[in-house]
Amino acid sequence: MASTKPKILIQLDTDPQPSVFDAVVAVDSGAEQLFRHGGVTPANVRELVYGALFTRGPADLSSTAIFVGGSNVAAGEALVDAVTRTFFGPFRVSVLFDANGANTTAAAAVLATLQGAGGSLERVPVSVLAATGPVGQRAARLMARLGAVVSVGSRRLDRATVAAESIRQATGAAVIPFESPTDPDGLRTALAGAAVVVAAGAAGISLLPADVWQALPDLKILIDLNAVPPLGIEGIEATDKGTERGRVRAWGALGVGATKMKIHKRAVQELFTSNDKVLDAEQVLDIGRSLG
Repeated sequence: MASTKPKILIQLDTDPQPSVFDAVVAVDSGAEQLFRHGGVTPANVRELVYGALFTRGPADLSSTAIFVGGSNVAAGEALVDAVTRTFFGPFRVSVLFDANGANTTAAAAVLATLQGAGGSLERVPVSVLAATGPVGQRAARLMARLGAVVSVGSRRLDRATVAAESIRQATGAAVIPFESPTDPDGLRTALAGAAVVVAAGAAGISLLPADVWQALPDLKILIDLNAVPPLGIEGIEATDKGTERGRVRAWGALGVGATKMKIHKRAVQELFTSNDKVLDAEQVLDIGRSLG
């Protein structure tokens, strides 16, 4: 029998002030009570988790859930680990990890790519620019799991190499690191053969000039996750959503963002279906794919 207790979402944020964005989405997703905590670390989270576990009996813990957020994704990952290590036996609640929107944004980017590729990424060459950031790494990881031939780029080859190895260890797939040069000829060479290019750089930084991507003969799909001018990919619009740009289909950050919001809301709702879910990038993508 489902619990009849009010749905409580406990927002654990690594930043001093918990995200208002995440709080609004939680309420819009059906959380009936929202408890917000900022400045949460692995060292101080245990008592907060105990407060979630010991106030309701095991049969009602599906009505309590935890959202881990914040701007620092690595800190969020450490916090999720500390939270789940606090659970024992039937005393556990479901957890959604989406620090900096990394998981929901990456999942939405992958869904856009799947749409543009006809539903399958098997053996599709994908290049991710700024792949050492949290969204880029997760998008690359998810695409590698789906069978894409993934290349990860950074302005520094050593950082790209570390990211590629991390994704290989997580997925078992061979991932190719590359240095992403600033000169057009070098960048054109680095992206040669790519059917998909994802730009996952920081806001306001242009990564891919129009004359470079327009000269890539195999390119079919562009995904830009930067909504702040100048956009990450020159020649597309933030509102593009499967828009034809010459022979290429393009998605801008706002086009991807509409899907990201749907995934975020559904993921919060999913937390209250049981007390044993841990929703990371792969699980969030599964939720996105279930939306149809």
